[in-house]
Amino acid sequence: MTNFPPKRIPPKMTAPRPAAPAVRSIRRVPRPEGDMPPELLGEQHYFSPCPRGLEAVLADELVALGADTVKAVPGGVAFAGPWALVYRVNLESRIATRVLWRVGHGPYRKEDDIFKLALGLAWESWFSPRCTLRVYTTAVRSPLKSVDFVTLRVKDAICDRMREQTRSRPSIDTVAPDVRVHVFLTDRDATIYLDTSGEPLYKRGFKVAHVEAPLKENLAAGIILLSGWDKVEPFFDPMCGSGTFLIEAAQMALDIAPGLGRTFGFEKLTAYRAADWHAVRDAAAARAQPPRELPIYGSDIAGREVARCKENLQAAKLPWVVRVEGADLMDREPPADHGVLVTNPPYGERIGEKQALATFYPKLGDLLKQRYSGWRCLFITADTDFPKLIKLKASRRTPLYNGALECRLFEYRMVEGSLRTRRAESPLADDGGPEDAGE
Repeated sequence: MTNFPPKRIPPKMTAPRPAAPAVRSIRRVPRPEGDMPPELLGEQHYFSPCPRGLEAVLADELVALGADTVKAVPGGVAFAGPWALVYRVNLESRIATRVLWRVGHGPYRKEDDIFKLALGLAWESWFSPRCTLRVYTTAVRSPLKSVDFVTLRVKDAICDRMREQTRSRPSIDTVAPDVRVHVFLTDRDATIYLDTSGEPLYKRGFKVAHVEAPLKENLAAGIILLSGWDKVEPFFDPMCGSGTFLIEAAQMALDIAPGLGRTFGFEKLTAYRAADWHAVRDAAAARAQPPRELPIYGSDIAGREVARCKENLQAAKLPWVVRVEGADLMDREPPADHGVLVTNPPYGERIGEKQALATFYPKLGDLLKQRYSGWRCLFITADTDFPKLIKLKASRRTPLYNGALECRLFEYRMVEGSLRTRRAESPLADDGGPEDAGE
């Protein structure tokens, strides 16, 4: 028998595979509603900055909203809670400027330490590389020479991490970014936050007309809370400008959540669950009372300011809830026989302005004594001459900041009788509180 060599079977022919296209980004499959990332199932840590002087007010508000481990520090409040708390605090806080979610913390000695801290964070789990990005850095007693360089290094770390994990990186947008990252440096430690708010929370989303020296809405809300206004007694701003105090008071009285008319940064984050957010928002909207005429009054001597105030009331859907008129405080009568007067009086730096105010403030003090018995009158001002020129004894003075501008909130409790009688009758006779704190 002849042995033939084994027959060779040619390999199966297949068409060559086309080269895979370059991957620009990896699209994540959305998680089903309620299926939270594992890192968000536990308690999260947050920080909300606020106007300086309102930290205790914000702490009380956060406790009422369900926050845990609440701790007030200069400039804001640290707190903890589940991820869903982000929705409610952003929507309902009247005092917070932002809600920052802490995602990284560690010691540093040089910029490279902060770069490594940021590089080690799971940015790809928190937002898409298709989002635009901006990084902000704030430092207190940091030994580093350049805050801007820290900002650049953190931006580089985020982009490097994203490119490594997703083969794509976010673009930078310094005007209207989708995602904002905040870096806070002390002398030893760096803390990195994701901003869940987006635009500052004092931007309620409705104001269309502004004045030259605006008071931020969260500062105005805090002042109203400090006044002790009970949402029922008459409320009056005789120098109302664009209507900030009036609108904040009306929304408080009607239980209108301040964030119902705007969007938030958390809507761009991977952890955002539309159904959960809509449930929180719908519950707040259902709780709001229908508009009705309230004992809230405003006036201004300048017709253009009255027009701006009415325009903002219209935009806030409160056009007939608040009564506003053009009037000079020195000429008009009080709108009621008692109540709370809260206003931001004029103050100036130029010599002519100071001379005019040196005449106006004493007349204002006389007016309060003559016409406003039964009223609690509160003035927020940066003018250091105000308390001596108005010639009244403040029952309370509270340091506050309007942005970077140091101010004082002066409260005067107007009761019948002479200044001497009022001082004897008032339970808050000195500048700081009860005359004998030991009693």
